[in-house]
Amino acid sequence: MTALTKYARIEATGLWRASPQDQRREVVVSIGDATLTIADMRDQPLTHWSLAAIRRTNPGQRPAIFYPDGDPGETLELDPSEAQMIDAIEKLRRAVERARPRPGRLRWVGMLLSLSLVAALALFWLPGALVSHTVSVVPQVKRAEIGDALMQRIERMTGPACSDPAGLRALRQLRARLGTGPISMMPGIVETSLHLPGGHILMDRALVEDFEEPDVAAGFALAEHAMARRSDPLRDLLDVTGTWSSFRLLTTGRLEGETLDRYAEHLLTGERTQPEMTGLIEAFEKVSLRSTPYAYARDITGETVLPLIEGDPMSGKDPVALLSDADWLRLQGICGG
Repeated sequence: MTALTKYARIEATGLWRASPQDQRREVVVSIGDATLTIADMRDQPLTHWSLAAIRRTNPGQRPAIFYPDGDPGETLELDPSEAQMIDAIEKLRRAVERARPRPGRLRWVGMLLSLSLVAALALFWLPGALVSHTVSVVPQVKRAEIGDALMQRIERMTGPACSDPAGLRALRQLRARLGTGPISMMPGIVETSLHLPGGHILMDRALVEDFEEPDVAAGFALAEHAMARRSDPLRDLLDVTGTWSSFRLLTTGRLEGETLDRYAEHLLTGERTQPEMTGLIEAFEKVSLRSTPYAYARDITGETVLPLIEGDPMSGKDPVALLSDADWLRLQGICGG
């Protein structure tokens, strides 16, 4: 009540009774720090009312009749001539009311905060958490199925994978040498190579037809294998296709054909992330593969792939041939010409 200290010196006379059975008696009313003091005419206190608990039976009417909260039988009547005291009590009552906690308002605020939190979780946390959980529970066999389904949709856009029998045998030898997943040579794709969920790697026919050694194609296959190990291809698919795809895969074990078509188009036309060079050099070293031919195939100037050239793990060494000359020729003819 410090905001209303100007009323501390106000006094007034009124009629007070302790209960309906008692006679009304003239009293002196004064305002203290937290109470309304009611005293007899000899200034002997009769009772104290808490300012926070004063109620009025006849708002807006005169004479004003007040009572302590919880005891409407005890009343204090102030004549209209005591307007200053009446106004002071009313202002005190309004000040107390404004300061009183509002459970309903707090409930609404709490509800709005809760809804905001739920919305924020749904918008920012749930999609990532759903993708992470889905990726963690999808088995390898299901990933391979998704990769095969994507392969079929990509073939609709590029044409069927090259299938010359002799070339396929040579391609299997190259795959065994590198330790990657299945490799398919495509008649034409926008990018030089791609990787799919399940470990499937796709390479453009130009990688064997336009170069004089298999090290270039082997380098691109190894780079795709390294990127698939660093960033889960299934997560990449779900990140691109959205939360609903994650939910559907998690609950039904399937992805809609439209979703697969959209991601296949994204793979063929979207901007590709290049593999990290430091980790890639380690991958080349593990299989004793030269990184320089692959580096120059990516950038003929060598400027953007200088670490792969300078860090070639087979520099100064005699590498083991990836394929025999005859198998290399067969691989070059895998697409029939």
